[in-house]
Parts: sequence; C-alpha cells; structure tokens
Amino acid sequence: MLFFSGNILVGKAINDLPPFTIAFFRLVVAFFVLLPVGFRGARKYKDMYWEYKKPFMIITLTGVTFFNTFIYGALQFTTSTNVSVLETVIPVMTVILSALFLKERLARLQWIGIILSLIGAVWVVMNGQVQKLTSMDWNIGDAIMIGAIVMWAVYSIYVKQYLHLFPTYGTLLVMTGISVVVLLPIVTVEWMVTGLPVFDTPNMVGLAYLGIFPSFIALGFYNRAVDLTSASQASVFLNFLPVVTMIGAYFWLGESITVMQITGAFAVICGVILTTQAGRNKQRLKKMDEQT
Repeated sequence: MLFFSGNILVGKAINDLPPFTIAFFRLVVAFFVLLPVGFRGARKYKDMYWEYKKPFMIITLTGVTFFNTFIYGALQFTTSTNVSVLETVIPVMTVILSALFLKERLARLQWIGIILSLIGAVWVVMNGQVQKLTSMDWNIGDAIMIGAIVMWAVYSIYVKQYLHLFPTYGTLLVMTGISVVVLLPIVTVEWMVTGLPVFDTPNMVGLAYLGIFPSFIALGFYNRAVDLTSASQASVFLNFLPVVTMIGAYFWLGESITVMQITGAFAVICGVILTTQAGRNKQRLKKMDEQT
C-alpha cells in the first residue's frame, strides 16, 4: 500500500499526459526493469502460460493493462479525492465476487471489519465531513473509475485461483509485455488525435516511479499477499491507501493531519485487524475440524 499510494498522486500530477500514454510508458519502464530478473522464469514456464491462456489473459488485461488505464482516464475528468473515495469500494466488490465465484464465506466479525475500514477510509478522505459526499461533483471520470473497481476485483479473484501456478517475476514480465503490445495501437491512435505528448523531466520522473513501484514492486507484493491469505482479506488492505497518502503528504508535502483524519485512520486499522484476525481464526478452526 505504501507504493500503491503514490499511484493516484503521481497520476494526477502528470495528467497533462494522455491516459493511455501514461499507462503505456509506465509498463514499458516496468518491462525493462523486470527483464533481467524475470526472463528465465518466463521462458521456463512458457508452456504453462499457453495451457492456462484464458485465465492468464484475464489476469493480465484486468490487473495490468486496463486497471490503471481506467484510473488515469478517470483523473482526466475528476479529482483525486473522488478517485480515492471510489477506490474504497474495491474491497467490498472483491468480497462479493469472492463469495460468488470462490465460495469464500466471511464471518460476521470480518464483515464488521470490512465495513469499519470502508467507513474509516472515506472518513480520512473527506476529513470527517462525510455529509459532503452527496454534494461532490460527480462526473464521467467517476463512471470510468467504476470500471477500474470492477477490473481490480476480477483481477484479485483470478490471482487467487491461478497465479500460484507461475513464477513471480517471470509472470509479471509476461503480463507487462502483453500489456505493452495491447496498448501500443491504442496509444498510437491517442497520439494521432491529441498530438505527440511532451516528456519533460517531471513527467519522466513520474513515469519512472509508476513503472518501478506500483507496476513492479507493489503488484508483486499484492499478488503474494492474495496467495497467502485470500482475495477478500488482501483487498481490505486497499483501505490503507488514503491513510498512507495522508501520512506521506504530512512528511513530504508539509500538509497537516487533523483529529478527524486520525480517527478515520484508527477505524481503518481496527477494521483491517478484525478482518484478517477473524479470517485466521476461521482458517485455524477449519484445519482443526479437518484433522479431527
């Protein structure tokens, strides 16, 4: 979440670049960073990628190709606050899809934890003034963001089902390479419509950050977390995003932190602890029942 938190802020900061251009070049950066560490694994498992080509393509297109493309597209029209609020819906969407497709069943305490962390995340974003949700300027960018929510929820489900079959770095390399190929004709059309973008130093630094941290390190960590826990439990940590962003803005941008935001952060932490600890207890009891 520490590395993911910069995705919205950096994406907003360089949104003078078109959305597909941002998505394309962040993946180009990620591809070349991954190449030396992932090439051997990608080559060794090439037959497995082909055998599971359908779920593998769903994982690639939802989580790597289009999730962030939707976010950058949304940021062209709406505010980072709106995007942050809508991102808090991802854990709930993931829980619902996990129940439908993975037959994951959450205990009542876990549901309380998810709802508590959701409320806490929104509380942090809105600085305690949640009544302003109804007066926010919702627009086409927010509709685009709903597409991103669905993409990440589907991605989390398929990661839990299939990604353990493949090597970490090799898989990220292949997914990134496929995404670059898919986005190349789209970004070409974008340039024909909007003209060639200007890559100044801030844009280059921003793309480097997006390519290395959210696209490579954070994605690898998240995939591993889903494998070790569940799609539902891993996704609830996404509600830490506004909390981490708040702390980062305090240390690096000199922004103040209010009592309301601290209250919301505490609610997020409690909600995540409830969700994950209740999940561990449930798994422990299940194993004891199987042994007996």
